Amino acid sequence: MAINVTVWGENVHEEREEEVRRRYPEGMHGQIARGLGEDLGDRVRVRTATLQEPEHGLTEKVLAETDVLTWWGHAAHEEVSDEVVARVHERVLGGMGLLVLHSAHFSKIFRVLMGTTCTLNWRDGGERELVWTIEPSHPIAEGVPNPLVIEEQETYGEPFGIPAPDELVFVSSFGGGDVFRSGCCYRRGRGRVFYFSPGDQDYPVYYHEGVRRVLANAVLWAAPAGGPGVPLSNAHTPITW
Repeated sequence: MAINVTVWGENVHEEREEEVRRRYPEGMHGQIARGLGEDLGDRVRVRTATLQEPEHGLTEKVLAETDVLTWWGHAAHEEVSDEVVARVHERVLGGMGLLVLHSAHFSKIFRVLMGTTCTLNWRDGGERELVWTIEPSHPIAEGVPNPLVIEEQETYGEPFGIPAPDELVFVSSFGGGDVFRSGCCYRRGRGRVFYFSPGDQDYPVYYHEGVRRVLANAVLWAAPAGGPGVPLSNAHTPITW
């Protein structure tokens, strides 16, 4: 059965900045969706949603039909409705996979799921990023070059205000000397969450073959067997022996 993937994009830089529109004529969300469709074929059904749509494109119906949600945001985190965030949160706890990308480390949904500041050090000097696989047996690392070389990228650096990952798959190093936990796995309720840092709007990162491989692998890893259900809840369990 195909995995239903919803690729959510803030779509603000694409609307405001001509350079980003030239780089991503279908939007970053469009390129991510295209890559997943091309790389995973009939294993996925992919749709897109954006901030500007009613309910940000994440209606009850859309989320009920979503096995894995990818999230890219940067300039408008606070414009995301708390009601939609609560809806996504409940779905993750029920088993929906969530891929949190680049500057979405500071999205409302990631901060809610982590329960921490999710702050980091950053600068944009177009430095080379080397993404090092430190857990080569992990499914998300399958077929990913080690290191994965991104010639120009925004720099993220430690300290990164997140809980210790359940599994740390990738660590990045940058030309300026910074290191960063760039590929982090979590389990929240029944759901799986993966944070992956490469992907700034000012660079063509989502065309990169290695980055595409990471995202495709992450979708397969995060997808719930049999689809999402409902979050775990308190249950009265009398003895019935």
